[in-house]
Amino acid sequence: MKRLSDATLAQAGAPVLTPAYDRTTLRTGVVHFGPGAFHRAHQAFYFDRMLAGRPDFGVCAVSLRTPDVRDALAPQDGLYTLAEKEADPTYRVIGSIREVLVAPEDPEAVFARLASPDVRFVTSTVTEKGYCLTTAGDLDLDHPDVRRDLQRPQAPASLPGWIVEALRRRRAAGLAPFAAISCDNLSDNGVKLRRAVLQLAEARGEADLARWIEAEAAFPCSMVDSITPATDEALRAQVDAALGLHDAWPVQRERFTQWVLEDRLGADAQAFADAGVTVARAVAPFERAKLRLLNGAHSTLAYVGLGLGYETVFEAMGDPRLARFVERMMREDVAPTLDAPELDVPAYIGQVLARFRNPAIVHRLSQIAWDGSQKLRFRLLETASEALAAGRPADRLAVGVAAWIRFVMRQSAAGVPIVDPLAPLLVETAQAAGPAVDRFLALDGVFPPALAADPRFRAAVAGAYEALANDPASALAA
Repeated sequence: MKRLSDATLAQAGAPVLTPAYDRTTLRTGVVHFGPGAFHRAHQAFYFDRMLAGRPDFGVCAVSLRTPDVRDALAPQDGLYTLAEKEADPTYRVIGSIREVLVAPEDPEAVFARLASPDVRFVTSTVTEKGYCLTTAGDLDLDHPDVRRDLQRPQAPASLPGWIVEALRRRRAAGLAPFAAISCDNLSDNGVKLRRAVLQLAEARGEADLARWIEAEAAFPCSMVDSITPATDEALRAQVDAALGLHDAWPVQRERFTQWVLEDRLGADAQAFADAGVTVARAVAPFERAKLRLLNGAHSTLAYVGLGLGYETVFEAMGDPRLARFVERMMREDVAPTLDAPELDVPAYIGQVLARFRNPAIVHRLSQIAWDGSQKLRFRLLETASEALAAGRPADRLAVGVAAWIRFVMRQSAAGVPIVDPLAPLLVETAQAAGPAVDRFLALDGVFPPALAADPRFRAAVAGAYEALANDPASALAA
């Protein structure tokens, strides 16, 4: 079978959507760090939409570690297939990535792109650990990558290192700074990236550079969302059959996709908006809605669903008791805690529920259940605290919390490893003497002390814990 490339693109099967622009006219206006599956299914998709009217939004993708993406896409001229997995899947060839560079192999090639007058945006999906932050949100000057960046600024290892040195070179050349857009699931991601960059510039002994970045460079906050399962052999076979060509590394996601960007994009804001990006005054309300509605419901589905014997979100939503419970929790308990004037909350809840019922997305509850000690605070506990402070009940919100405690207890009793940064402490707590709910609520690294001490919350969690063990239907009727 022939390989997907510019030369063979015209041979793609008729149902497959192909770029609606001439790739030979493209210019690189975006440098993206971290071209994994999510970027190729998400940001690159939006830039692909822009290119018909804005040929200056081509993407140079930069891998900070491995050559895998470059090796797969280079023979394909950067082309790859995005499968939108629904009951009626859609296949489209994305053409926005013009090249993939591997940073450790050729740092100067990366800097040449970053210092180009054509480049106006630097985006990133490097995961939270790629920012080298302390728990307080500052740059970790003891991090090995940061120490290396201070010693060898011409060959950085960290994302802040690349940005600081690139901005230094642009300033020396008399160029305006690019806008740096973090697309990682990190609250206030633009604020945190800006702080890390300024602190690194100061640590390099370049106070003038730090002041210039502080005054001139934009670090918009953003929020991204779309379930993106890993590429597997089944996807490769489906894509090859649809294309009639071989694609070495297609990607897949649900059809729903969301990108919210803080309106610090200048004259380019309209291009982003025309491509379907939500350009908003503030990103935090959207982020809070996602955490509390989508992620809070996900965690509840995961812990309750696993206890009921389900394996995936789709299966769990097939239980009418659980589906009804989650919807009531979202509409009656979570929605009143949100202040999001730019978001239609009832419609968003409807979208989330429809996504949960997508039969083409295999989203495993066991994966959602990972790292619960780190997620509960933002997904359920803050919502419960605000509900109680406003005089509203938190009984439904407590069910997900109780189900997490039961999950940890089951895993510990069965000797199954718990994927969580606090795993040893959780196992120790599970195996200690005394009422389980009391033992877990005493973990102040998980539960805010004021909430854990609230008798209403304690009673709700204890009641749900017992109901889940003896009569799950009664817990879901809360």
